[in-house]
Order: sequence, then C-alpha cells, then structure tokens
Amino acid sequence: MGEAKFDLAWIDYTIVGIYFAAIMAHGWHVSRKSGSGSESYFLAGRTLPWYLIGFSLFASNMSGSSFVGLMGGAYENGVVIFNYEWTAALVLILFAIFILPSYLRAKVSTVPEFLERRYDVRSRRAFSAFTLLAILFIDTAGALYAGGLVIANTTPLLNLWTAVALLAAVAGLYTILGGLSAVVVTDTVQAVLLIVAATALFLIGMNEVGGWSAIFEGTDEAMQHLVLPASDDFLPWTGLWGVVLLGFYYWTINQFVVQRTLGARTLRQGQVGALFAGFLKLPNIFLMVLPGLIALKLYPDLETPDLAFPTLAFELMPIGLRGLILAALIAAIMSSLDSAMNSASTLVVKDFWKPLKPETSEAQQVRLGRIVTGIVMVFGALYAPFIGSFGSLFSYFQSSLSYVVPTIVVVYVLGLFVPWLNGTGAFWTIITGLVVGVPLFIAKEVTGIWAAAGLPDIHYTVMSSLMMLMGIAVHVTLSWTTRQSASEDIGRLVWSGEETAHIFRHLERPIWTDRTLWAGFLVVCTLGFILWFW
Repeated sequence: MGEAKFDLAWIDYTIVGIYFAAIMAHGWHVSRKSGSGSESYFLAGRTLPWYLIGFSLFASNMSGSSFVGLMGGAYENGVVIFNYEWTAALVLILFAIFILPSYLRAKVSTVPEFLERRYDVRSRRAFSAFTLLAILFIDTAGALYAGGLVIANTTPLLNLWTAVALLAAVAGLYTILGGLSAVVVTDTVQAVLLIVAATALFLIGMNEVGGWSAIFEGTDEAMQHLVLPASDDFLPWTGLWGVVLLGFYYWTINQFVVQRTLGARTLRQGQVGALFAGFLKLPNIFLMVLPGLIALKLYPDLETPDLAFPTLAFELMPIGLRGLILAALIAAIMSSLDSAMNSASTLVVKDFWKPLKPETSEAQQVRLGRIVTGIVMVFGALYAPFIGSFGSLFSYFQSSLSYVVPTIVVVYVLGLFVPWLNGTGAFWTIITGLVVGVPLFIAKEVTGIWAAAGLPDIHYTVMSSLMMLMGIAVHVTLSWTTRQSASEDIGRLVWSGEETAHIFRHLERPIWTDRTLWAGFLVVCTLGFILWFW
C-alpha cells in the first residue's frame, strides 16, 4: 500500500465506530441466547437457513485481500481476473448437487472428518493439520495484514501493529462469544454492506469516467477479455482448469468455507445456500473488477495496482460514504477472520482433541474452542505485520496452493464417485502431493532453480493440472494394488445417482427454493457473463 494517506472526517470515524460496536453487541447477544452444546457453538445447532449460508459464504470469500486484490488485478491485467469468480459459481453448482449430500449424510462436523469416514484416520489427520497451517499462515494472518495496512493508511491514530491488534481483538471476541451463529449473521450484514458500498463506488466511478462505454475506450484490447492466449503471463486459457481446481479446494473441501453448509437446517437449505452464493459471485464483475479499469482510466500512474481500491474510495467518495467504504472493507476482513478462527477451533476440537479424549463434555469442548480461537487471534496479530516482507501475497498464495491442493482435491472428489478407492491410496496421495508439490513450488516460483536448469516455463495454473494427473495415477494405482472389499458404510458416503435424479425429477415447493431451477438459472447466467466478456 506504500505510504499513501487518505483523510477521513469525524462522520466517517463515527460510521466505523458504530459498525464495530454493533458486531460486538451481536456476538454478546448470541452468546446469551444460544445453547451451550458444541454443535450449537461450532455448527449453529445445524439450523442455518439458505440465505444466511449464501451470504456467509460470499462474505467469507470476499476477504480484505480479495476486495483490494480483485481491483488491483483488474487495474494491472484487465477483466481476465473475473475467471476466478465465474469458475467459483460453476464449482458451487457441482458442490451443491454432487458433494454436499455426502457430507450431510455423514453428519460430520469437519471436512477432514469426512476423510476418516470415507478412508481412514491417517488421511483425516494429515489434511486437518494442513488446513490448520493454511488457516494460521494464510487466512488469518493474511486478512489481518491487508486490513491493518488499509486502516493504518487511513488514520494517523493507528500504525500497522495497532491496527492489526484492533482487528484481531474485535473479530476474535465476537467469534469467541457467539461461535458460528454469530459468525453467519454478522457475515450476512457484512455481505449486504459490501454489496451496497461496492455498488456506490462503481456507479460514482462510471459517472466520473463518462459512462459505460468510456470504461473500455482506449483500454488495451487484451484487458477487455476473459480468454487470453496460452502465452499470457497472468492467466493463459490453458490454465483455466487449474483455476477450477483451486475453486474445488476452496469451495468444497476447505473447512474455512464449507463449515457454513455443514450447519445447514436441511440438505435442501444447504444446497440452495451454496447456489445463492454462486449468484452473489457473478456481480463482482461490476462491483470489484470493472472498478479496476475505472481506476486505470482515472489514475494511470499509481505506485502499485493495490492502490486502485483505496484511491477510488477516498478520492471519489464524498465524506460519510468514505466511512461506509472503510466499514465495508473492514467487514470483508472481519468475515474472513471470524470464519478462519471459528474453523480453526472446530478442527482442533473435533479432529484432534475429541478423538484423543472422547469423554470431553459438550461444555468443555466449547470452552476449548474459545481458547483455541483466542490463541489463533493472538498468533495472527503477532505474525501478520511480518507478512509485508514477502511481497505480493495474491500471486504467492495462488501459486503455492496450485502445487499442493490438486492431489487433495483428487482424494476427495474421486472418493465420492469411486467406491473401491481406499485409505492407503488416499493417504499416500496426500503425502505425495506435499512431498512433490512443496519442493517444486520452491524450485520454480521462489528460488528460480527451475529456470536456471533450462526447464520449460510452465504456468502455475497449468502445473496444477499436471499435479492433478499425478494424484489420480497415485490414488488409483495404490488403491487398486491394495484393493479390498468396500465396507457397507461406503454406499452412504459416496455420490447417490438416485438422490440427484430425484432432485431433477420433482418440482419442489415453494418453487423459489427449487434446486433444479436455482442450478439451471445459475448456469445460464454464468454462460451469459462468459460470452459477454469472451
């Protein structure tokens, strides 16, 4: 973010202060009215309706780095960055129809727990440990750093350390108090705030440049299209499947996100909620991508692309609305933080503590979950300020995940559709992905050893597809050579064609929650956006 400073008036500070007070009050209110059981704390008692699930999925995804990063990415590369958004809508359709039913039939509390049900405990522990590390070092610390940086640049009252500490304290406290129930309701309010603020920013910015057509006049032709040549450095068309793979990891097996759907009141509510989140992703072309092109037209010489969002917000927005924009950004950051901390506490309690000490009472589980949330809060606040030394986080994390998560996606997705795949294949596929993927990432993306050796330059999104093929080969080969008769419980955990067919054969009432109509309309809308910006 550099040393740029953007001025706020007293009314802007008042709006942000009211927001902080409101979410803390909500966390306290939920803690008083909710039950004391672990399922109530970690999964909101499995009573979440579709609209809370959808808004919470969207708000958790639109972290501070995403909010700033999408505009910055569009400023530098154009609308091609929207591929990360429409592919998410596609993945959410597949998740809702084909994957979520197996999760809810198994009645799991965590996504890694499903691995134990489907395969064995080795796979569960390996993936749960990986997820915890990702939450600590990527999700929590990354969101705190992005938020602290913006806040420190908008007020002389706080530096980076104190801004990070304030964000960590507020997000940590209301998550500790209310658990998932507090998180999803707060996320819903934050999602609405995000949409309203981003809409205002887009409309004001479009008016400033002279209307819709003026956004694209004089803009490089390549920056106006979703599909770019295979030689493109940012996102070649050959890497689009790699983007889908990252989407599968993020939306279907990441505890940080999936936990909302595990708390669904019914399968139907969870599925419609996931599809609703897919719809919310599509307008991001207007709310968070095209504003990047607007910033390019108005401020072509920014020191860094990441300044596109704060420059638009604090140069164009009138006093008062600047506070709304800052509150929206803080909302995006808080949504990521509360989700990460609640997920981390759920993983520690359900995947590690409870299996070792099954006699732990419900109240003790909740107490331990709150302690873990506090530890994650403190760790994130201490570690986040050091992230600045790593440079560009967006490409760093995207590329690092591209080398590691494809094999994990293979284990989950193939396991849902191929009953004879077993725990030996699953465990060693996850381990192989880490053993091969991490050194490969370091050699190619960090140290440059790959290029120095004269090896071909392969984009990291293409590399993810190669890692996926390797994972399929390892999983299928090892499972086949150690094949045993499948247990009777496997049939309940894998995809049910009959259940899916039932969804598509029957018109559901009320009609506005019919899953077939939701999925079909989302496919049509997604295709429309792809063709529009092809």
